[in-house]
Amino acid sequence: MGEVTRMFDVNASQIRFYEREFDILQPKKNKKGNRLFTPEDVENLKIIFNLVKERGFTLHGAKDHLLNNKGEIKENQKVIDSLERLKQFLLEVKEQL
Repeated sequence: MGEVTRMFDVNASQIRFYEREFDILQPKKNKKGNRLFTPEDVENLKIIFNLVKERGFTLHGAKDHLLNNKGEIKENQKVIDSLERLKQFLLEVKEQL
């Protein structure tokens, strides 16, 4: 959980809240009850954060949008991730100049 909260710069309660609100987010729990996020869970969190934080969807609107456009949303998230990696690479090149 700690790694995921640092990755998204949020507190654990927000991650737990999204877990309760969105069916696509289902991290496994170990015997101690610690959440174990898979890469798919992290991708789903990226999608949720993009819809809610970046695009301004309400929780209800984000749920409906995910339900009706899941394939398109996952493809868009892949493009966003690629562009973010490209941006980071270009910033690193700029620093070296």
